[in-house]
Amino acid sequence: MILDLLENADNYTSLNPGFAKAFEFLSRPDLADLPEGKHEIDGDRLYAIVVKAPGRSKEEALLEAHQEYIDIQLVLAGTDEMGWKPLSACTAPQGDHDPETDARLFSDPSDASVATGPGAFAIFFPQDAHAPNISPGDLHKVVAKVAINQER
Repeated sequence: MILDLLENADNYTSLNPGFAKAFEFLSRPDLADLPEGKHEIDGDRLYAIVVKAPGRSKEEALLEAHQEYIDIQLVLAGTDEMGWKPLSACTAPQGDHDPETDARLFSDPSDASVATGPGAFAIFFPQDAHAPNISPGDLHKVVAKVAINQER
């Protein structure tokens, strides 16, 4: 897991071939004006999801982990208290991996919580179980989904 400010995104573009395009999209001046939903950037290799929704409590938030995609979660408004736990330490799965959503849910408690405010992003790799959208207020964020296999 990585937590940083968008202004430092260039430090991470070498980690995955799709990161440069992802951060270019996340740096768009009109990002906050995009409608909710999925936005294709580079086919199945890279897309973004714009979310505007009320936050949820820590008790409501399940940890999730992905096998096919890396999440870059950028907060535009509100503060997301994202939970984190190493996937290898998760012991309470809520079913198998769902290939349609590329997610497996866990009811384990988070080991850490990261207050992520406007202009900050978190990167969650497949080894990172994470519980996003934890907030007492409304959240506006964009999640870039970067395929691990850029040959798709």
